[in-house]
Amino acid sequence: MTETRSRPRICLAASGGGHMRQVLDLRPFWQDHDHYLVTEPTALGQSLAREHPVRFVAHFAFGQSKVDSAWALIRSGFRNLRESWAHVRTERPDVVISTGAGSAFFTALFAKLFGAKFVLIESFARFRAPSLFGRLAKPFADKVIVQSEAVKAMWPDADVCDPLRILGTGRPDKEPLAFVTVGTVMPFDRLVNAVADLRKSGALPERVIAQVGDGGVRPEGMEVHERMAFDDIQALLQKADIVFCHGGTGSLVTALRAGCRVVAMPRQSARAEHYDDHQEEIVSAFEQRGLIQAAVEADDMAPALARARTIEPIRATTEPELLIGKLHALMAEWFPKTKDAKSLD
Repeated sequence: MTETRSRPRICLAASGGGHMRQVLDLRPFWQDHDHYLVTEPTALGQSLAREHPVRFVAHFAFGQSKVDSAWALIRSGFRNLRESWAHVRTERPDVVISTGAGSAFFTALFAKLFGAKFVLIESFARFRAPSLFGRLAKPFADKVIVQSEAVKAMWPDADVCDPLRILGTGRPDKEPLAFVTVGTVMPFDRLVNAVADLRKSGALPERVIAQVGDGGVRPEGMEVHERMAFDDIQALLQKADIVFCHGGTGSLVTALRAGCRVVAMPRQSARAEHYDDHQEEIVSAFEQRGLIQAAVEADDMAPALARARTIEPIRATTEPELLIGKLHALMAEWFPKTKDAKSLD
């Protein structure tokens, strides 16, 4: 089938939240290609489906049994496997590009079995060591790209592209508004309750809007939504002065890009809030750069908010131009008669 196409078909596969937002950063590369997206049916995924061809797969994470149960892991794994096989067999992508994580694994594996090229982009969230997804997928990847020098040191054969860019101070006019977001995958009641306690104590007089996840706690004194469309969150961040969020890179970067004061609480695996403790690594790395204030425990929230109020926010973003250039070069190498090859002349 690939021999009869005039140009290669690209599959962009990623779990919901920060993984898919990294794929969106690469839009200048893939938007002009024959492409489709594979992700979970989150609010972000549903928003994307209105503009792009999207195939949904069930949420699946290798550490899922730590939060749910072994049976939940097996059930969602088989469902993801079945749905991944179905779309790969139908779409027959020539290239799969994935930023992880578990939900994208079977897509990459099955596409590789059908003869596709596979580009593994290790998550921007992994500053110090590769993810489990990366370790499992690397053996059958045709190209591996990492986003920190520490991971490059562990995988010398990988290319490295660090996309984080500091934009400095200066931000849009803000309203007396605080936004709480727990990400797209699961509730994070400890964070939401800690913000509610700030409201009760009088430390947070601002209007508060909270996205709490499916089935998340709904404290009084704030406007609560389980899910919010990605575009609505983007618009809200332009107005919000303060953002309270979990330690996901997608939530952190979008808030920093909008010039918000950011207080982040990392999810902890010991409390069954996530599958591992990589969010502690992320929050620590961003705090060390002076970009956010960390609140590891609920008691840390008030001091973190007080510090955030006294510091001029530093805006930061991710700039994927180097990574986009590498992807264009790969396409020119693998498919020399395509538009990518001509663009490099």
